[in-house]
Amino acid sequence: MLGPILHLTPKRFLSRVTGYLVHLPLPAPLSQASMKWFANRYKIDLSEAEHDIGHYKSIGDLFVRRLKPGLRPLGAKDLVHPADSRITQMGSLEKGDLIQAKGKTYRLREFLGALDCKPYEKGAFATYYLCPTDYHRVHSPVTGKVRQVVYIPGALWPVNEWSTSHIDNLFSINERVVVEIETEKGLIAVVLVGATNVGQMSLAFWPEFRTNAALQMKPITREFGGGVALQKGDELGAFHMGSTVVMCLSAEALPQDWNKLPLGHQVRVRADFDQHV
Repeated sequence: MLGPILHLTPKRFLSRVTGYLVHLPLPAPLSQASMKWFANRYKIDLSEAEHDIGHYKSIGDLFVRRLKPGLRPLGAKDLVHPADSRITQMGSLEKGDLIQAKGKTYRLREFLGALDCKPYEKGAFATYYLCPTDYHRVHSPVTGKVRQVVYIPGALWPVNEWSTSHIDNLFSINERVVVEIETEKGLIAVVLVGATNVGQMSLAFWPEFRTNAALQMKPITREFGGGVALQKGDELGAFHMGSTVVMCLSAEALPQDWNKLPLGHQVRVRADFDQHV
């Protein structure tokens, strides 16, 4: 029953409306009440937020809150987690497929859009699911330079457990932003995947860029000449509501212990890749 309902739901329109409403400035008493309700509803740990709740102007503002300095120490290894999240899938890319859920895969070539997928075909991937409770800024998992960004317009299906189990090629049909980073060891693609009620996705190093804009329905590829320098742990972008990050690594960029992390565990942004909560 849920499938037909979701097919008929105007998901992009709903997401724009949601994005508008959660950023709508309200009189202070209403704004504070709505944010407290939201924080209680999703069990958000406000003690981690950079500011007291009174600093934020709307639910949307609270959602992309920064954390207090020092709360997410930077790991010592070359590869760290890009987000506070739960790792739902991980695997090899040798067959050109990524695992979506048990019995479901999607093609790397389609997922990365205009990005050359050949460097990744002998590498591996990890999928990170961000729930509403999580901190929703995405950080660079490596030190390197942003070579290019590929924006791929698409649908905005939910990315919850039901959808990953029932919607074929979910991550290849949803809107996504591919950020390719060149490191001393190899290439890494950090892919932000849109979803229902993700008002927008934004990039820290390209402030003018926002997804899910009314007139922005064409693919975009932007190359960054000499590259945009990033240090491991630097802010990369943000979800204005929640979604999924998929990290694809070329074979050269893979750490030796990349497949030692068990699935289903919570991880912390900027922590070493082999660490979980």
